[in-house]
Amino acid sequence: MKAVLGRGVLRVGCRSRGVPASVGSGDRGALFAEGGFLMTVVDALPGVGRRLLAGPTDGRLDTHLARYGRPPRLDGAQLVGLLRDAGLTGRGGAGFPTWRKVEAVLGASGVPVVVGNGSEGEPASGKDRALMAYQPHLVLDGLQIVAGAVGARQAYLYVAGASAAGVGAALGARRGAGLDPVPVTVVVAPERFVAGEESAVVNAVEGRAAVPSDKRVRVTEAGVGGAPTLVQNVETLAHLALIARFGPHWFREAGTAEEPGTFLATVGGAVGVPGVVEAGYGVRLGDLVDAAGGPAERLQAVLVGGYHGGWVPALPELAVSRAGLAPYGASPGAGIVVALPVGVCGLVETARIAGYLAGEVAGQCGPCINGLPRLATTLTDLAHRRGRAGLGREVDAVREVERLSLLVSGRGACRHPDGSVRMIRSAMRTFAADVAAHLAGRCLAEEAR
Repeated sequence: MKAVLGRGVLRVGCRSRGVPASVGSGDRGALFAEGGFLMTVVDALPGVGRRLLAGPTDGRLDTHLARYGRPPRLDGAQLVGLLRDAGLTGRGGAGFPTWRKVEAVLGASGVPVVVGNGSEGEPASGKDRALMAYQPHLVLDGLQIVAGAVGARQAYLYVAGASAAGVGAALGARRGAGLDPVPVTVVVAPERFVAGEESAVVNAVEGRAAVPSDKRVRVTEAGVGGAPTLVQNVETLAHLALIARFGPHWFREAGTAEEPGTFLATVGGAVGVPGVVEAGYGVRLGDLVDAAGGPAERLQAVLVGGYHGGWVPALPELAVSRAGLAPYGASPGAGIVVALPVGVCGLVETARIAGYLAGEVAGQCGPCINGLPRLATTLTDLAHRRGRAGLGREVDAVREVERLSLLVSGRGACRHPDGSVRMIRSAMRTFAADVAAHLAGRCLAEEAR
């Protein structure tokens, strides 16, 4: 990974697996091209200022210490209080209050284990790899702060293969400086969508297949080696490291009262300069797109939250927050924003994503083994205007997708079926006009080209 400075913007060249390719003029291939896209921008919106990406972003320990100093030490009660007052939520997708997970581990019996999760199995995301490349020591500070606070004796950093070498070098530098009282072991995550789920992370750390476990006991009660285990996304840990230094009031100066702080957004698809942008919650969708070079073409919709997220109309004024996206059944999730131009069919893209998700199942339950493939097949037939029993009219198509969705949702061994259904249902709402056109033998995207 190489960074150069130009025009006041930090530019990065980084090939990432499976993240969305920019759809430009003359390119009518898949919006989410296999093999990834060139991440070209890591920057903050005007008026927000960089936080996670502030100061030198060369990944060096000496520049990190010059800016932030050594990580503070906190006990469990101090950390829980800071996190509760700050309102920090997980940045891995679920958005669960961070203080609650820390408190749960503190209240469990046994010596805790802490795991930083940077697996980033979501194909449309690149923010965790960018963060690990530019600010690895903020992440590692957060890992040490929380490990010390809960009394852990062992910590793990679970990262994509592309991040492993850089993380190893950062840990070596920290050992030489005596920064890490809790030893950290790096575990390389496989390139699987479900590999970042909490119980899958625990399985991977223990040397088993990185698939979710069908178990009623939470990992905060019994995870790695049966010990209470705290699994936190690496971006969450970096925010934690800053809150421990600057306090909850500082953290709440960005974002909204209900959703404070900044987040890293991976902005891709039909934008001028795909990349990672730091913004406060509540940011206008149009501002995020503009920060990534603006629309490359006229937009019709945006996928927010990634493959387990939701399609929303391309409304520039739409607030990117849980409250702002709730009317569309979406949420910011892991900060993924993919712009869809009018000349690319939303049903075709949704069917392709559904097919990918059906191939990424853990293979442990009926909804994954049977339900998701059938949903993907139904959508593929609809997207490519192939006749199929039960899809003779618009209402029949909607009922068939909804029938299969009901059979899948809420019945899986993990949250993968539910997230997949959420994305599919959002597509049926957002692209309702496309559904009607396809059943009539037309495609609105083709007509718009």
